[in-house]
Amino acid sequence: MPLEEKELSYAANKLESKIKQKMLEKGYSQIELAKLLKENRSTISAAIGGYPNKKSKEVRKRIFKILGMEGE
Repeated sequence: MPLEEKELSYAANKLESKIKQKMLEKGYSQIELAKLLKENRSTISAAIGGYPNKKSKEVRKRIFKILGMEGE
């Protein structure tokens, strides 16, 4: 795997860990976030997993807001 891909993968994993930690702290599951955001669970999973597409970025911003992570 080229260095750039490794860095992106590391960043996505780190982001996923931060989001999941906040979800645990706040008591949210992916299913609960999906209901709150009116999205399906696979969309939530992609956003949490750090997918770089436009939809995932938009959903991730909304997740950050719900979890109080806007400044992170």
